[in-house]
Amino acid sequence: MHCGVQGRDQAMNDQDIRKKAYKKGFQFEREYHGCAQCVVGALYEIFPELRNGDIFRSASGLAAGTGLTTKGQCGGLSGAVMVISQIRGREIAEMADPEGKRFVAHRLAEKMVDHFTREFGTVTCGEIQKKLMGRIFYLKDPEQHQAFEDAGGHSHVCPHVVGMATSWAAELIQREIGND
Repeated sequence: MHCGVQGRDQAMNDQDIRKKAYKKGFQFEREYHGCAQCVVGALYEIFPELRNGDIFRSASGLAAGTGLTTKGQCGGLSGAVMVISQIRGREIAEMADPEGKRFVAHRLAEKMVDHFTREFGTVTCGEIQKKLMGRIFYLKDPEQHQAFEDAGGHSHVCPHVVGMATSWAAELIQREIGND
């Protein structure tokens, strides 16, 4: 599957794709919320040949550390890994995985984890909130949800995290997966 832009200046193309991905991910999270779906949706806007409604729908429950609990990994990371795995993961018919496809998906997912760890010090939603907003918010509680909004949760904090996740994933897709 060819997903990348090949051409005259690969460095410029990589930079352009990262900027476009960041902007689209940021916009989707700010406007629609649901970090995992926003990353998936933004990547599908950038790489329309990957579009898969089942993957997008499957990302629904992964928002805010899964089920809005903030206890699991960032939904932005989850959504990015879903799309990367969609491209390089094993198929159900290949469960024995004689070609080791799952290891390619693992390697690419690890790169996403490394990006999150370098940038935010963690992959956990609540800990990212704590680092960027000074505390963890339980988003199912109306008062805490409002405090999250007042702290910039959906205006700039989570959109930035989603933008970064989308940017990193787009770069991996462009560089490593787009070379088919």
